[in-house]
Amino acid sequence: MNEISSVSFKRTVQTISYLPHFVSLVVVCGLVVSFTTSDGIISSLLQYFGMESRNLMQDPGNFRTIFVASGIWQEAGWGSIIYLAAISSIDPQLYEAAKMDGIGRIRQIISITIPCILPTIIIMLIMRMGAVMSVGYEKIILLYSPVNYETSDVIASYVYRTGLQSFQWSFASAVGLFNSVINCCMVILVNRISRRFTETSLW
Repeated sequence: MNEISSVSFKRTVQTISYLPHFVSLVVVCGLVVSFTTSDGIISSLLQYFGMESRNLMQDPGNFRTIFVASGIWQEAGWGSIIYLAAISSIDPQLYEAAKMDGIGRIRQIISITIPCILPTIIIMLIMRMGAVMSVGYEKIILLYSPVNYETSDVIASYVYRTGLQSFQWSFASAVGLFNSVINCCMVILVNRISRRFTETSLW
């Protein structure tokens, strides 16, 4: 996005990519379910290309693909804001010097852009590691069903079913505590590795 020269095109793409972030998660999950039904848009496209029209959510093997793809569609635009802000803070003289040396755009990205925003990438990685065990459980709870438990179930959704539906409060609390401890340990570990190899860390 940063390399696009057309300002109007860039703003249009950014606006379209940001919009899904502001849509309610319940609405997003409703759209995903309706799109993947046997007569939904995705199934109709598959049928157009000669594949069998079926309910994609009823196949456990499709759940991870649908979950990841819908997450990228919803959050990629919003998540790019921080990186675009970091790129805009790079000294333009670095790019001017690279152009004078005959370096192309791809090489500029590899040699200038990525090294300059590497601290931001590392900080974002450390912060995300603290939530890696949660895996967006709200959307999983809204999308999953007994048919696809084998591929859709995560620790958070298991705690939800065990604690709130089966009323095993103590067991659910223990699993939740274990989950939080693992998250904390992962943040500390990644922060220590980052500080050792890149001299960039949260603390």
